[in-house]
Amino acid sequence: MSGKTNLMIEDKRILIIDDEDHIRRMFRLTLETAGYEVSEAGDGQEGLAAFGDGSEWDAVLLDQKMAGMDGLETLRRIKERAPGARVIMVTAFASIELAVDAMKFGATDFVRKPMTPEILRQAVAAALEKPVEAPRQSISPSEAGVTQPKRLPVETLTMNGFSFVRAADVEDAPDESNERRFRVKTLKGQERLVVVEIDPEAVAYVERMTRRRLPPESSFWTHRAEHVLSLYLWNEGGLPSNGKLTVSDISREELEIAARWEKE
Repeated sequence: MSGKTNLMIEDKRILIIDDEDHIRRMFRLTLETAGYEVSEAGDGQEGLAAFGDGSEWDAVLLDQKMAGMDGLETLRRIKERAPGARVIMVTAFASIELAVDAMKFGATDFVRKPMTPEILRQAVAAALEKPVEAPRQSISPSEAGVTQPKRLPVETLTMNGFSFVRAADVEDAPDESNERRFRVKTLKGQERLVVVEIDPEAVAYVERMTRRRLPPESSFWTHRAEHVLSLYLWNEGGLPSNGKLTVSDISREELEIAARWEKE
C-alpha cells in the first residue's frame, strides 16, 4: 500500500451496523488492519444512535437482515439525517428487487455476506471514492417492494461490487429484440458489455402457461434479463467469460408476474 493511500485512509471513519458479533469482528479487524478507524453497533437503533447526524462518519457498513429494525429502514433513517451518507448494504439474501429498493433509499453499494477481506476493502475504498450524493426524494417503506417491478428512477444498479446501467437506459439499443445489453463496471473501473439473450423457448413457455403473449421486446423480458445478470454477479462474483447470459428457466413466481404484466 502506497504512502499516499495510507494518508487517505488514516482519517477515514467507518461505522459497522450488524447484529452478528463475528461478522462485526471480521469487518473491524479487516478495516483496522487497512488503516481505517472503526466503530460498531449491534442493531439498527444502536446504529442510528452512533451515527448521529453523520458528520463523524465517512462510510457505513449496514446489514440488511437484523432483528427489530431491518437494514432498509435503518438506511432510510440514515438518509433522512444525512442525505449524502455513503452506505454499503451487506446481506446474505439478495434479489434485484431488494437491490433496487436499497438504491432507491440511497445505498452506495449492495454486497454479499460473507465476503473476503479483499472484497470488503475494495467495496469500502470504492464507496469513499464516490462524491457525496445530492439529497434524494425520500420514499416510504410501503412504496418499496411493489409486487410488479416497473420503470424505476434508478438508472444504475450496484451489486456485489459491480455496477451496471439498466437495459432501458443503455444508449445503444440491441440490434435484436431477443437480447438486452448491459455495460458492467467492476470495482477496478473496468467496463465490459454483457449481452443477455431471451430464449425463444422461454417466451413460448410463458405464452403457453399464461395464455397471453409477451413478445421478446416486452419490458417483462428486460426485467428478467436484469434479474439473470444480477443473480450471476451476486453468485459468481465475476463476469461471464464469453460476455453472454441467457434467460431460459422461468419460475412459478415469474409466471405469476407475467400473468399480471401490463402490456406496452
